[in-house]
Amino acid sequence: MTEAVFSAEELDAARVLFAHDVRFMMGAVNIAGLPPADLPEVAFAGRSNVGKSSLINAVTGRLHLARASNEPGRTREVNFFVADEKLRLVDLPGYGFARAGRKDVKKFQNLGRDYLRGRPNLKRAYLLIDARHGLKDVDKEALDAFDIAAVSYQIVLTKSDKLKASEVEAVVARTQTQIAKRPAAFPRVLATSSEKGTGIPELRAEIVAACLPPPL
Repeated sequence: MTEAVFSAEELDAARVLFAHDVRFMMGAVNIAGLPPADLPEVAFAGRSNVGKSSLINAVTGRLHLARASNEPGRTREVNFFVADEKLRLVDLPGYGFARAGRKDVKKFQNLGRDYLRGRPNLKRAYLLIDARHGLKDVDKEALDAFDIAAVSYQIVLTKSDKLKASEVEAVVARTQTQIAKRPAAFPRVLATSSEKGTGIPELRAEIVAACLPPPL
């Protein structure tokens, strides 16, 4: 399995950053309502019910910072969370199935796409994929959108605790092959579990490395 390589010091520095104050900042329902682009941001995208809110909670070490729901399609805003006043985590509306009318679904999913295309301080997007299912056709549409927008993105497999270790290795390898020729794809695929904590320290370190320049 290909994993991010971070030193113990880098992993601990990322842990400490998220151990500091992390707060919900705001939810935006349109592009005009976005906060100023004055802090680096990373965004979390993925199919409805893939586990975005649970992953944000795991990364920040909070139980209820992002509202997780068993009902797909509940995130209908672009939600901003501030970590230690140094960077923002951005929870985008899920795509795919959602319990809303077609017009409303299109509206809040277009909001996420508009954010990705027009946010100058966006350092990386994380595309969450359920490890049990791998990349689906609807995810490939998201990959195409990232590539067209030239947004650097990294695949994060969620719910990896539901699979055997050998199965996780296989889906990581398969996913890396599928994205190998995509111009905006970051080369490392991370396997995570919000429930077990697997891969969370490495994801924190990835976020910090993407957002904050190393000290001189």
